[in-house]
Amino acid sequence: MTKNRLEAFSDGVIAILITIMVLELKVPSGHDFAAVRPMWPVFLAYVMSFVVLAIYWNNHHHMLHATHHVTGGVLWANVHLLFWLSLIPFTTAWMGESGFAPFPTAAYGAVLLFSGIAYYALQSTIIAYDGMVPEVARLLRGDMKGRLSVMLYAAAVPLAFVHRAIAGAIYAAVALMWLVPDRRVERTLKR
Repeated sequence: MTKNRLEAFSDGVIAILITIMVLELKVPSGHDFAAVRPMWPVFLAYVMSFVVLAIYWNNHHHMLHATHHVTGGVLWANVHLLFWLSLIPFTTAWMGESGFAPFPTAAYGAVLLFSGIAYYALQSTIIAYDGMVPEVARLLRGDMKGRLSVMLYAAAVPLAFVHRAIAGAIYAAVALMWLVPDRRVERTLKR
């Protein structure tokens, strides 16, 4: 299989996940701001998850741009990532509709944690099979941002039971960390 087919399939899955999330947003029954006010937790959860999926899509694209061939192991690692990403709409809806109750907020964090682990596993699998541009592979072997993200998610899951705002702040901080792709990778790919 070519990397283009893998990328197209992954793009389609992520697009469907975003579509599922937006379809979960219900139209308010009233016609003023008071009708929208009770929906803020659902909308806030949607925005957070939209950003998270957009970050995964963007970084997945950059990683595959640096990939020159895929193997069966890479295909399975990619499906593993897509499995965890496919749970984001469910936990997003649950967290938003519960008003960020501790257990749904922790479940959302667990899905983000396992998505982060799965992304790292995909990246490591591509590198292990010499499927990536060597200069980019060297940069990603010491990927501190990816490791820090997983550690922060792992801390946020139990902290959701202490205070949901702490977990939410950690989820937002990790997203902010990833909004800008690694400039070193972009510079290396341009060469």
